[in-house]
Amino acid sequence: MEEELQISKTRRKREMQELQDLGEELVALTPDKLAGLDLPMRLLDAVLDARRISKFGALRRQMQYVGRLMRDADADAIRSQLDVWKGTSVAETARLHAIERWRTRLIGDDLALGELLGQFPRADAQRLRALVRNVKREAAAKKPPKSFRELFQELREIIQAETR
Repeated sequence: MEEELQISKTRRKREMQELQDLGEELVALTPDKLAGLDLPMRLLDAVLDARRISKFGALRRQMQYVGRLMRDADADAIRSQLDVWKGTSVAETARLHAIERWRTRLIGDDLALGELLGQFPRADAQRLRALVRNVKREAAAKKPPKSFRELFQELREIIQAETR
């Protein structure tokens, strides 16, 4: 029974390496994003110290220290926030797919704008109509898809504003 509860040395080392890799991602973040993570003070100080170190051996030791401090931090919460910032979280991917579906529907179906306005009443109908019209013109003239991208950005802002 105790042998089943005991984690192998290889697995422990892999988990510690993952924490150290997560710490390296923290070191690469900008200071304002670091502040948004709500890290423990000791971990934040260690990450900031690692940013100032340039010698390879000293940096390696500092990263090991950051990895050790990561054991006490909520690594899952940090990882999920980093995934959101990178755009790799499952929820973020699903949200982007929903935006793409709305964009496709708006371009292909004239009634879709009414549905969108019913679901998101704060949306600017006139701006959306103009963007859809420009997308269709650009596609017909084989121009670069500037309005296509603008429509996506507009939809993203609308959906983000409603979900807050």
